[in-house]
Amino acid sequence: MARSLNQVTLMGNLTRDPDLRETPNGQTVVSFSLALNRSYKDQAGEWQEVTDYVDIVAWGPLAERVSQYLFKGSRCLVQGRLQSRSWEQEGQKRTKVEVLASDVTFLDSRGSQAGSDAGRDDEEDSKEATKVAKKSTKKTKDVVVDDIDDEPINLDDIPF
Repeated sequence: MARSLNQVTLMGNLTRDPDLRETPNGQTVVSFSLALNRSYKDQAGEWQEVTDYVDIVAWGPLAERVSQYLFKGSRCLVQGRLQSRSWEQEGQKRTKVEVLASDVTFLDSRGSQAGSDAGRDDEEDSKEATKVAKKSTKKTKDVVVDDIDDEPINLDDIPF
């Protein structure tokens, strides 16, 4: 029988602060939800924006880091797999599909809060974009790279 592939990569903003809990056997688990925005053209040719919400679960040290550094509004990249679980609630069978995170990358800079940009207006954003554009147009010295051998790169040698 052929193997299946269950791999998910999502980038979005947290809809609420992460909820860190501890299981009876002492393992830490965190749950949070991501808002994922997407755009499409409707039948009239108008752009529509839709937001999807996905529940995420992380365990162990990853759960502790997520709980420590992320908060409502934080941007992050989640890699993991889909898992479904089912339970009975008030006599009805319930099921849920969620992402079991294997890695979470924090996309906001250290010390920044996602809400700190909310008060900025378009004029401030425009000024900042102009500053960045001016910096990037400054002349820099050319970098000369010596010819490297055709040996394959060992991924274990890359420091990040």
